[in-house]
Amino acid sequence: MSRWRPRLPRSTAIITREGYDALERELKSLWAKRRIVNDALAAAAAEGDRSENAEYIYRKKEQAGIDRRIRYLQKRMPDLKIASQVGDKSKVFFSAIVELEKEDASLVTYRIVGPDETNTKNGDISIDSPLAKVLLKKQVDDEVSITINNKDSFYTIISIRYA
Repeated sequence: MSRWRPRLPRSTAIITREGYDALERELKSLWAKRRIVNDALAAAAAEGDRSENAEYIYRKKEQAGIDRRIRYLQKRMPDLKIASQVGDKSKVFFSAIVELEKEDASLVTYRIVGPDETNTKNGDISIDSPLAKVLLKKQVDDEVSITINNKDSFYTIISIRYA
């Protein structure tokens, strides 16, 4: 069995100002956390035998995870484009807050954001998601349908607003 996997398509390099500021704060906090972990790693290494030193092994893995995230952010952030204001606010575009009515008459609200700031608990969905792709350039009272896992879902756009 092969471990080869096809390369995933690159995500859209667009972000809101708030999302970019959050990534900058995360990067600063990661550098501060790395210093703390590095000090703890040095203390654990000074204890002697590293092969059976659980603290040393744990700190090495923690440091590797922090370094991985720092590398990702340092590589990704220069490519990101901060979205400007939308001209036509009667249609769905990036950063729109869209209220939808489902088939069962329940209401859901989603905000279309960049892939780096997606948070489904807050209702922030990626512009690369199938639902966001279907919603783009639609207006109030437009109906959209989306098929996921051979199941069709239908939505009606109730309102569109921008923060």
